[in-house]
Amino acid sequence: MTALAALCGVAVGLGLLLAFVGWRGVELPQLGLRSARAKTERVTLRLGLAVGAAVLVGVATGWPVGALLAAAAGWGLPGLLAGNKYRNAAVGRIEAVAGWAEMLRDTMAGAAGLEQAIVATAPVAPLPIRTEVATLAVRLQSERLAPSLRAFADEVADPTCDLVVAALVLAAEHQAQRLGELLGSLAQAARDQATMRLRVEASRARTRTSVKVIVGATGGLALALAVLNRGYLGPYDSGLGQMMLLIVGGLFATSFIWLSKMTTPTAPERFLHVARTTEMAR
Repeated sequence: MTALAALCGVAVGLGLLLAFVGWRGVELPQLGLRSARAKTERVTLRLGLAVGAAVLVGVATGWPVGALLAAAAGWGLPGLLAGNKYRNAAVGRIEAVAGWAEMLRDTMAGAAGLEQAIVATAPVAPLPIRTEVATLAVRLQSERLAPSLRAFADEVADPTCDLVVAALVLAAEHQAQRLGELLGSLAQAARDQATMRLRVEASRARTRTSVKVIVGATGGLALALAVLNRGYLGPYDSGLGQMMLLIVGGLFATSFIWLSKMTTPTAPERFLHVARTTEMAR
């Protein structure tokens, strides 16, 4: 019993530590990709919440299935109940790509070449992609333009950026004419897309609020029964009760996943990334 209590204490401490690290963020200098850092932070936070919830529920109830369901809830709830942070970040990245394309157009209009324009706009690029543009400017000192642009597209990881990069790659490899007009058209299309996504997100806000109310009411009811009327949950202490709890929990989890998909728009595929992967496979 003492060993079990010590193990539970260690697990709780590990879960809290992982949650703290995921909340504060970690540095990944070897990757140098903002998307990779954000993904690692989200995974770390979810892992910490899953471990902490599983240990707390397992110790409080003694139910293995309860601990498993709590771990699943700790892993999935951050994504289900997340606000507009990531959605707004995606829209902001689209607008940043549009602004950078306009910067390139205006800089090239002053008789500057494409590489010189990229280097000149690096310090003043829109904030959501400034780090990636600065990395592109540094990479141009030792690499050719086209491969550097493709690496830049992978770092930004946005379909709108793929369109701009494709135009720049064509201009670098085939001396495309009227690049300034093309960049202006792409920038306007990107801004229109950002506006459309804002309208779509506004229409989905009511559905997301309903999902949060449903999840909160369900979780609050389960917590209230566990705290105020523990005897009502007594039948779940048996093996058959655990099996029924697994079935009921699985049904709830399936419904929550379905509700989450209703509020999550389908992300468009990155055609430039797919093209690079196919080329490397050959």
